[in-house]
Amino acid sequence: MKKIFYLAIILSMGLITACKKGNSNNNHNLTGPSKVGTTLQLIQDSVYLYTDEDYLWFDQLPTYAAFQPRSFTNPDDKTALQNELNALSQYAINPATSKPYEYYSNSPGEAKYSFIDDGTETNALNGTKGDFGFDANYNLVNDLRIEYVYPGSPAGLAGLTRGCQITSINGSTSISYDGVSNGVTYGTGTGTNLNFVSNAIYNSGTIAMTVTTLSGATKTVNLTTASYSVNPVLKDTIFTAANSHKVGYIVFNSFVSDAAANPQLDPVFANFAAQGITDLVVDLRYNGGGYVSTAEHLDNLIVPVAKSGTLMYNTFYNSNLVSGKDPLLISQYGVNDFSVAGNAKNFGKQGTLNVPRVFFIITGQTASASELTINNLRPEMDVQFVGSKSYGKPVGFFGININKYIMYTPEFSVQNSAGQGGYYDGFTPGATGYPGVDDIDDLTKNFGDPAETLLADILKYVNTGTYSVHPQVIQSIDPAVRALKLGTAHGLALHGKSPKFIGMIQNKPLNLKKK
Repeated sequence: MKKIFYLAIILSMGLITACKKGNSNNNHNLTGPSKVGTTLQLIQDSVYLYTDEDYLWFDQLPTYAAFQPRSFTNPDDKTALQNELNALSQYAINPATSKPYEYYSNSPGEAKYSFIDDGTETNALNGTKGDFGFDANYNLVNDLRIEYVYPGSPAGLAGLTRGCQITSINGSTSISYDGVSNGVTYGTGTGTNLNFVSNAIYNSGTIAMTVTTLSGATKTVNLTTASYSVNPVLKDTIFTAANSHKVGYIVFNSFVSDAAANPQLDPVFANFAAQGITDLVVDLRYNGGGYVSTAEHLDNLIVPVAKSGTLMYNTFYNSNLVSGKDPLLISQYGVNDFSVAGNAKNFGKQGTLNVPRVFFIITGQTASASELTINNLRPEMDVQFVGSKSYGKPVGFFGININKYIMYTPEFSVQNSAGQGGYYDGFTPGATGYPGVDDIDDLTKNFGDPAETLLADILKYVNTGTYSVHPQVIQSIDPAVRALKLGTAHGLALHGKSPKFIGMIQNKPLNLKKK
């Protein structure tokens, strides 16, 4: 489910007791919560109080008494807390749209950005996952495909690849798409098949699948979830194009921590430079974001040498944080400084690659730190957009630990050196300001296949200077639906099933000083 983030993880114990001290110092709430209550109720109070203090749009939230955070009940504590965040997220209205900043069209009423993590997503961003190691989505109503596979995961060790068609799961062939989106009903519209598929893939410890491989062979696999290290680079290769052009291609699937990402990124870009590539393709089609520091490193690998030392982007926090009216954070970290002057980030060129143009492959799953990476480069070089509209998350957060949960809500926004930001509706390839071509993701081809639709668009452009658009496939699912992961909670009748991180996280809080 969850989306995109610009990460700044505050590795603190956001203990309940920190929130029980009273209201945040913003004169917004006159009556604080009771210090007596169940563990869940005290966590709910903490969720409200941290949000009321640190949320980017805190000044549009209701008072504690009016909101009543303890009223959100559910047999599952995490669901109760997420429901509370969902409700909080709908108060701040974007004047440009007259809808909440966190309005999510595929699932109105749910937060587009804010979510409660039980540690699963945070651990994955630090380079360790514990699942089957693949993601799936529908190419057609009756065509379920594997989107990608992590090397070394159970799926990778079983020989599965992107493009494999899943024909049965746990002995059932009833796996066709049966959801409803934008008023269009597919199949029965009940989501029965979708829930079955989602539970089997994302909420089970074992799964049996029959697949048809890209070579046409039938393969049966039995997988058991296991922990593995995430290599975010799923593919890299170099193509020789016309006019002496060499095209470097890399699939970067997650902005995991610097320690996990940089050793994988650096050799690829060193090889690109050594081989003298003239054009770069960065495939972020399924990258929902991650650590800001990793995004900065990728930008520094891509940006032209001449831009080193110039402004990359600025970060902006709410007035509470800027003016020091954040006692909850101060109680944990002591003095902090979120002033605008201290939150300008400059480019610091890494490596020797020096190309004038970069193509980004994007879809609706491209979010947050991915969008930050792209936006930072827009004023600095020729940036081309290929694919479909990105998620739209120009805001980020740092993780706040509350008891056994980690809360992520937007605490800051970003703008590049040209003052460009606010892309809440995402980047639309080919639209004004986003040169490129709007085309569909081709789930029938592996990464790096020059016949794969989006990569083919780019290679044609490099060769001829023009793009070509492929006709939509008959019986294809609405692009707004196809742009979402099957495992996400939004848009596929899979609410609450399998959170998917989407965001920018500051893993090294800017100017935040521990006691």
